Amino acid sequence: MTEGTDARSLRDQIVEAAGRLTASQGWARVTMARLAADVGVSRQTVYNEVGTKNALAEAMVLGELARFLAVVDTAFDAHPDDILAALRAAVRGVLEVAHDNELLHAVVSATHGADTELLPLLTTHADSLLDVAKSRLRERTAPYDLGLTPEQTDVVVDVVVRTVLSHAMQPSGTPEGTAEDLAWVAARVLGAGVAS
Repeated sequence: MTEGTDARSLRDQIVEAAGRLTASQGWARVTMARLAADVGVSRQTVYNEVGTKNALAEAMVLGELARFLAVVDTAFDAHPDDILAALRAAVRGVLEVAHDNELLHAVVSATHGADTELLPLLTTHADSLLDVAKSRLRERTAPYDLGLTPEQTDVVVDVVVRTVLSHAMQPSGTPEGTAEDLAWVAARVLGAGVAS
């Protein structure tokens, strides 16, 4: 077994292959043997790197989440003094990425028959995903003076993350429109003292 960055790289290759296969043919068609063939390793190596198929599914979803969170980081880095501009840019960016995300569309629409096994990872069993996303948003909002208690901040973060996840899965408007709507709500919650 490889060590250090090679092991990480191999795991990433396996998870990425699983994502591509799920997007093109459905989660039911993803097998450890097929991933092994795609990546050019043994089936046992795939098991060693990712564990069970359930663990692979979670790694795949969390890998996609990392791409979305990179967009959030970029938005907050671009607006260090304006929380509303940062939120607006983060929401818009995330929803734009979601719009073009083939894996997300495959999971949400279950385009491959009754292949809905992954959907609970985004809905009823989304604890890991929500925890990671809320933790990142809490970190990114911490430098801003929101005028809220930690408990109130947690409520705002929870509402924003759940709303964005809902719109990522089933948009009801454009990314721009949804971003403006959430920034408007945030402005009312945070009060007039916050720059818009």
